[in-house]
Formats: sequence, C-alpha cells, structure tokens
Amino acid sequence: MNSAYETPVLVVDLEATCWERRLAPSGERQSTHNMEIIEFGCALATRDGELLDSQSFLVRPTLNPVLSEFCKSLTSIQQSMVDAAPVFSEACHLINVWLGQPHEDFLWCSWGNYDRLHIQADSEKHKVFPSLMNYPHLNLKRLWRRTTGQKRKNGMAHALEFHGLALEGHHHRGVDDARNMVRLLPFMDWTLEAELLTPQGEGL
Repeated sequence: MNSAYETPVLVVDLEATCWERRLAPSGERQSTHNMEIIEFGCALATRDGELLDSQSFLVRPTLNPVLSEFCKSLTSIQQSMVDAAPVFSEACHLINVWLGQPHEDFLWCSWGNYDRLHIQADSEKHKVFPSLMNYPHLNLKRLWRRTTGQKRKNGMAHALEFHGLALEGHHHRGVDDARNMVRLLPFMDWTLEAELLTPQGEGL
C-alpha cells in the first residue's frame, strides 16, 4: 500500500452560531461573515474506518456571545459550555497541540466544503489559522457521491442510512458527527482521493 494511505486522516465537523429562519440578530441572512464557530469536532482515523482519537474543541463566540435557543437545541451545546470555552485563537492553539506535527502526506476531510470555508473566514477575522489549514482538504460528500453514484440524498445522515448504519450520538454535535463520518470511510473509493483533493490555500 502507498505510504500516504497509511497516514491517518483528520475528519472535521464544525458547529456554529445559528438562528431560526437563518437570520442573524442584525437582521442579515446568516453566513460565514456573521456566524462564528463554536465547536471543532475532530476525529483521527484510518481510511478503512478505524477511529484512532477524537476530541471536541469548543470555542467562545465574541460577535454574538449569547447562543440562540435554536442553536442550543440543534447542537446540544449550552451557553455555559461556550462561556467556559477559549476564544478562537486559543482553541486553534489547543487543536495544534492535539494534532502535533502531521506527516507530510496528511490531509483533512469534511462533509462538503462549508467547514473549510468557515474555518478560512473565522481565521481571517481572528488573524490566526489552525495548522490543519496548511494541508490539503478532501470533500467527503463529493468522494461518497462519486463512489456510490448517489446524486440527491447525500447528506451525512442519508449516507449512513444508505449503508444501513444508524446515527450515533447527537446529530449536529460536531464531535459526534465527525465520528459518524469515520464510520463511512470504509465505503469510500480511495483511488479517487488524489483527483478530488483541494490543495492547501486553493479556492479560498
């Protein structure tokens, strides 16, 4: 096997401030410009679905520090949890320490491109980037669609259902969803990886 395939991959699932009807307190439509990351759900795993480690890194929002009832219900993240959490720059440092010095063949994954774009947006706001952004990104949704030929129901929950798997944990809790994505890795056609990678810094 190519040594690159033996390097663990990092699966990331974010949770962020959000509101009913997708309207921020300012009245603007919610977007990465006014939403703030409140959790980095991280799971290190092999490509064949062995979970090696997982961790939830909570983040204290500063633009809209009070979570909406909708957000708390959706994510299960409560106000006291983010009040006690570090701010974005400190959370990035904790992630970097946890991740250590990855192998040069390291890559990170998420279900879709939203997570990559939101990390980029918040990193630019705070002028600090988690080290994972120095590595290529793989859109697992795209890989799964290419592998299975599924075009419509391609959310993570639907992908689990497609393979006869039940959701574990709380859906829309970052670390639980990251672990659920790990359970889908064995069903991916990893020979497609190279052509689907987004190189570090591309398209940001």
